[in-house]
Amino acid sequence: MIPDTTRRKAIHSAEFEHLRDHAMTEPSTEENESSQLERDRLLAGLSSVSDAVIMTDREGRIVFLNPVAEVLSGWTQDAVGEPVAGVVRILDEQSRQAVELPTMQALRDNGAVRSARPRVFVGADGTERAVTLSGFPFAKDQGEVKGAVLVFRDISLRRGSERALQQAVWYTNDIIATLREPFLVLDRDLRVETANRAFYAHFGVSPEETEDRLVFELGNGQWDIPGLRKLLDEVLSRTEPINDYEVDHTFPDLGRRTMLLNARPFPPESRNPTLILLAMEDVSAMRERAEELVESDRRRNEFLATLAHEIRNPLAPIRSALQIVRLSGMEGKGVRTATEMGERQVELMVRLVEDLLDVSRISRGEIALRRERVELGSCLRHAVESVAPSCQERDHTLSVTVPAQPIYLNADPVRLDQVVVNLLVNACKYTERGGRIALSVEQDGEFAVIRVTDSGIGIAPDQLARIFDLFVQVDTTLERSAGGLGVGLALVRHLVEQHEGTVEVESAGIGRGSEFVVRLPVAVATPTRREHVLPAEPPGRGSPPGMATPDPRPDQGKGGPGRPNRTSPPQGALGLRAG
Repeated sequence: MIPDTTRRKAIHSAEFEHLRDHAMTEPSTEENESSQLERDRLLAGLSSVSDAVIMTDREGRIVFLNPVAEVLSGWTQDAVGEPVAGVVRILDEQSRQAVELPTMQALRDNGAVRSARPRVFVGADGTERAVTLSGFPFAKDQGEVKGAVLVFRDISLRRGSERALQQAVWYTNDIIATLREPFLVLDRDLRVETANRAFYAHFGVSPEETEDRLVFELGNGQWDIPGLRKLLDEVLSRTEPINDYEVDHTFPDLGRRTMLLNARPFPPESRNPTLILLAMEDVSAMRERAEELVESDRRRNEFLATLAHEIRNPLAPIRSALQIVRLSGMEGKGVRTATEMGERQVELMVRLVEDLLDVSRISRGEIALRRERVELGSCLRHAVESVAPSCQERDHTLSVTVPAQPIYLNADPVRLDQVVVNLLVNACKYTERGGRIALSVEQDGEFAVIRVTDSGIGIAPDQLARIFDLFVQVDTTLERSAGGLGVGLALVRHLVEQHEGTVEVESAGIGRGSEFVVRLPVAVATPTRREHVLPAEPPGRGSPPGMATPDPRPDQGKGGPGRPNRTSPPQGALGLRAG
């Protein structure tokens, strides 16, 4: 409760009564010097009190104003001799009607008068203040009334403080009531001061069953939880907040619940807090969903791994059969074309299978790097060899630029090759026939920078942020056959991050191509051996395991005996150069 400052010791104490009686006594010729000093002392006392004091004679004319009364009323000592009713104007707070001054009633009834409630004091300049009023008569000799004393106290500041405090209480209570999570306020003895509606609704209890009860006794003792006891003991002993304290408990009506508790002593930073604020978040459903997602992810990985193995098993005899056909010496352009087509499709399926297996490995965190000192140019050569058939098939111009000074990395050569291949295959898939693809490498301080730029369909701004997510494919105007699995770029990001590098993508928008930039830390020492040119060797070498899929079905809908396919690029379609 807010203390009522109006109950302070009243100014009309016995000492004040003595003061007022002597202050208004005119000194007679018989008064000695000590009596005059006493009168001056008492007047000085009236001038120094913190309340406003106005003294009148028995006709109601002002004979004295202390400095506080001058400030509040706006009158000076010039008001002495004026009727007090003309100087002091008092209104009722509710009706705004003028009310009688307590001094007038005190003179009439010869008794003290105290206002039952605050009034409005109107100063000379119209300023209004909330005040409390008292009136006292004073007498001399045989009880003859000589005048009255009006005492009033400005309570405007107190009123403002009380309103601010009340608003703060309302504000705090509204916050607690608005919270969607259960909330308790405990006193130092761990009894419930209050709880919010969310607590009552979530745990099925009423305020009567909760407030002013020990928290461990709530619900027939179901809140007597060892973890809760430990938390509250720590808050009181450490006098500092504790967040996300996890408690598992089985409630009779709700079953097993997992809760995160936040507890904070109040007032904060106090060595002797009087309250504990306790917020609860029931995360049981969220934990169950998380466990379900983990189980679903596990089953997906098992399915992908099983599917990949089931698909890979028939590939070995198919590859063997194609090799037998090639080695049998069977003549005919149609046979050669069909054999080459079949081999390309087998390689495609191998890469699809390896991508699926890598997805499963990434999800389980089972991709381990076999690092060694790698010359970046050799990895680029292998990558170009792998994607050359796809570029030739789609009449793409692939240019490669490398620095004269070789760049060495501490990397897994197979996975590094996979990164570059996936980026080149992605560029090939999403670049229209006859487009341009550029692969460049440079050293920028302590990093090797690999750029793959294409003149393809580009990427919309709203899709740039999710382009590296697993199973995500950008919207495209190309035919669906260019889609793939949506795992190649996700593998790129994962493998680059495993190498302590970064990968970014930029695109000016749809139809304006794209650029992928990989930054990898270089090895500490770099030899001076010079490699200038990356030769374009004929395709046909085995691809590194797990690299992304090239143009998914370049042979479907075409070819076969009698309809030869062009498998060699036009003049100048594949350009390789060193910087």
